[in-house]
Amino acid sequence: MTDLVVPRRALISVSDKTGLIPLAQALAARGVEIVSTGGSAQALREAGIAVREVAEVSGFPEILDGRVKTLVPQIHGGILGRRDLASHQAEMAAHGIAPIDLVVVNLYPFEATVARGAAPADCVENIDIGGPALIRAAAKNHDFVTILTDPAQYAALLDELAARGGTTRATRTHLAGLAYAATAAYDAAIAAWFARGETFPERVVLRGVRRETLRYGENPHQAAAFYINSSRPGVATARQMQGKALSYNNLNDTDAAFECVAEFAEPAVVIVKHANPCGVAVAASTAEAWDKALACDPVSAFGGIVALNRKLDRRSAEKIAEIFTEVIIAPDAEDEALAVLARKKNLRLLLTGGLPDPAAPGLTFRSVAGGFLAQTRDAGRVQAEDLKVVTRRVPGTTEIADLLFAFRVAKHVKSNAIVYARAGATVGIGAGQMSRVDSARIAAWKAAQATGTAASVAASDAFFPFADGLQAVIAAGATAVIQPGGSMRDAEVIAAADAAGIAMVFTGLRHFRH
Repeated sequence: MTDLVVPRRALISVSDKTGLIPLAQALAARGVEIVSTGGSAQALREAGIAVREVAEVSGFPEILDGRVKTLVPQIHGGILGRRDLASHQAEMAAHGIAPIDLVVVNLYPFEATVARGAAPADCVENIDIGGPALIRAAAKNHDFVTILTDPAQYAALLDELAARGGTTRATRTHLAGLAYAATAAYDAAIAAWFARGETFPERVVLRGVRRETLRYGENPHQAAAFYINSSRPGVATARQMQGKALSYNNLNDTDAAFECVAEFAEPAVVIVKHANPCGVAVAASTAEAWDKALACDPVSAFGGIVALNRKLDRRSAEKIAEIFTEVIIAPDAEDEALAVLARKKNLRLLLTGGLPDPAAPGLTFRSVAGGFLAQTRDAGRVQAEDLKVVTRRVPGTTEIADLLFAFRVAKHVKSNAIVYARAGATVGIGAGQMSRVDSARIAAWKAAQATGTAASVAASDAFFPFADGLQAVIAAGATAVIQPGGSMRDAEVIAAADAAGIAMVFTGLRHFRH
């Protein structure tokens, strides 16, 4: 094949030495000369693999504590020289530069260094300079040079060498693209670290590693893939213990459920359907919380997503398995629970190893035509001491607990949101309506099909612009209401609450969710 490149000389300089020795042994067995640096050369030598140090090739020692070692013409000339140009070949020969056909490089662990809380000076020392230069050079000259940037790529290379004796242009082009993506992500991480004092830096680069290609997106005519870009506990970092592959909608709904259940300190269960909670409860155990959450809307719960904020136990697993459930997500699971769910072959079980911190800072993004919107994550959390009582009647202790619970649930319901709650459980949820009055009425109507809204409290994610929304809540039987306040007609709304004899508190905090 005319596009085949048979590697005869390789440069290996890796920080992550996973798979290094088997790779080098296979290359050496094929007669490939190996040039290496520092720790990589030492590891190869200790494994009995013949290796030449870069300093030996260049005739120049490593200097400046290793900051300069591969940035020399003898190395970069060997990588960048075009084999199809006589002028390049003549220059290389005149300067004693031998071609390098294979470059294996991965970079200093900058992100891991930052993640462990290292001092700024240590972070700076873990900014790789020579590595990205080698990668970019090899990728640029991919017509003649193969570049590997990840141990996960080694096996495919060795398979191709075994099958063909060299690498094809298609393979080298693909690896070059991955190489530039790797250096781009690396530089993006460094740029983000330097801009860590800025919420919205002048330039933002979104980066991620593709975890899988999905069957389709929200609808079958849409293509989709799943990317990971942080270590925040959740769907991106979870282990799937059983069940068929997750869909785009499964992943989106599961994320919504897990972020919601993480809001609560008590054992909690959240049931989500189409990205909206249809049942949320806290209790002394997750089994009890499941019963309470399911009672809110047992019809919508069919085919839903279930999230727990505690280790999944056998009793909870048995209860959840009684109805058709798409996904269960929890921090962990008991062996007995795993055995129960194993009988449900299509049910997906995700274990995350932890819970996301709902108060942690971060940015969220949404695409728009020609760009994207960025905002800080809604990390707002209202406590009892933040509440401002605005009615003559003051809510009781139990009502305050339910008001705070309902408002926390409302944060995760699409706007306009109205949530009725009683005894640590939702009893009615109205989501995503154009009118807040409609959300209040729909929530009450759905509750009437189950446990009803009598003696409940109600939460509104935003203020009532008119008294009619509050009156719909009062008509449903709510005894207390929590809302942000801030409407031009607050006085009218408060008067309606006083006329009905209910309690109402303002939070000063809105939870729109679009």
